[in-house]
Amino acid sequence: MPANDPVLHRARKPPMKPKRRWLFTTGAILLLAISGWLLAIILQPAFQHTIVITSGADGGIYRGFADRYAPILKRKGVTLEIRSSSGSIENYQRLKDPGSEYEVGFIQSGTTRPKETDDLKTIAAVSYEPIWVFYRGDTPIDRLAQLRGKRISIGVPGSGLLNVAQLLLDYSGVSASNARLFQFDAANAYQGLETGQLDAAFFIGRPDAEIQRTLLNSDLKLMSFAQADALVQKFPSLSKVIFPRGSTSIANDRPQADVTLLAATALLVAKDSLHPAFVYLLLDVASTVHGREDYFTPLGTFPNVNTDEFPVSDESIRYFKSGRPFLQRYLPFWLASFIERRLLILLPFAALLLGVLQALPRIAETRIKNRLVVWYREVKLLEDEIWRSERPSKEQISRWSDEIEQIDAHAGQIRLPQRYLPDIYALKQAIEVVRGRISHMARQTEK
Repeated sequence: MPANDPVLHRARKPPMKPKRRWLFTTGAILLLAISGWLLAIILQPAFQHTIVITSGADGGIYRGFADRYAPILKRKGVTLEIRSSSGSIENYQRLKDPGSEYEVGFIQSGTTRPKETDDLKTIAAVSYEPIWVFYRGDTPIDRLAQLRGKRISIGVPGSGLLNVAQLLLDYSGVSASNARLFQFDAANAYQGLETGQLDAAFFIGRPDAEIQRTLLNSDLKLMSFAQADALVQKFPSLSKVIFPRGSTSIANDRPQADVTLLAATALLVAKDSLHPAFVYLLLDVASTVHGREDYFTPLGTFPNVNTDEFPVSDESIRYFKSGRPFLQRYLPFWLASFIERRLLILLPFAALLLGVLQALPRIAETRIKNRLVVWYREVKLLEDEIWRSERPSKEQISRWSDEIEQIDAHAGQIRLPQRYLPDIYALKQAIEVVRGRISHMARQTEK
């Protein structure tokens, strides 16, 4: 029975105002929209299947790393899309652009001046990048200052090699004013040395890379940095490493003495927006690719977080302290990623859903009982009026009788679940009590 039914003389409620009705409707629609949006998020794919990496020049050290990462990630169900670049500086420019597609890349230590606003994080330091200086001639060279007046290749624009070569030469007093500096790539620099176009050239990369093997097996001389300790002290982003005697060829005893080199460190860097699940996955891949020993590092040296170039990711700190998260140790990557990615959404959504499910029966019961309460209230108000009237008129008693009969008739039409039948009969008993009181008052009036 609606609240404004004419039978409800005393318990009548004012109809809902248009503004309140509009607010109620808008709130209900908004709640449904939010619930649908949350559900859509939960049901969308568990995680992206592609990581875009900015690597480096084709054939370079960074491209070699990326090519080794790709098949390992593929076995985990993730595709590594490799984008070539000119080197470390271009990689940095790509990654710090928040609108770019690039999520991960390799950056050479010491080649950038990171800012807090870059929103980049170091996943791990993954490898040394030895700096090689090859030269022509019979005069031994073990100091960069000896390159004054020479024709020198120092790397290509956008590369970390160009940056570090210029720093080292400037500090050693070699500049464009007292030497001829060329910006050649590795292949052209080697060709320039072979043809006599160049006197010296800077290279960077692992000794097992193709260009390094070619250089180490050529007749060119390899410079040993006699001032390595002083240069490392001046440039902390560099490290001193030793290329052991005979490393190129034991049979031919090449090189014929230990060679002291300087080395930058290759950093695997990502945007802050990269999901933690991918950080852990990349750390696993980096451990597989870079964890073995080589000429310069013992087993297990890399990857590590011994760098302050960029802030180290929280996931990396936890990884090197206690290993992978619990779920990723025992579940397939896709399932662990799904749970981790959806946990923050599923928990509040499940709590909300549980609350709604618990509230619905109570709301339904309240609405059902309200259909009885309004009539109880009407009976009670009628009874109160009867008790207040000491000498009612016959017209007043007649009106009371009509009201109680109308209430009884409407109460008999209430449709409720069977479990509420006791409440209906309790209402009828209350009606009968008031009816009896009216009959008593009628008899008193007739006397």
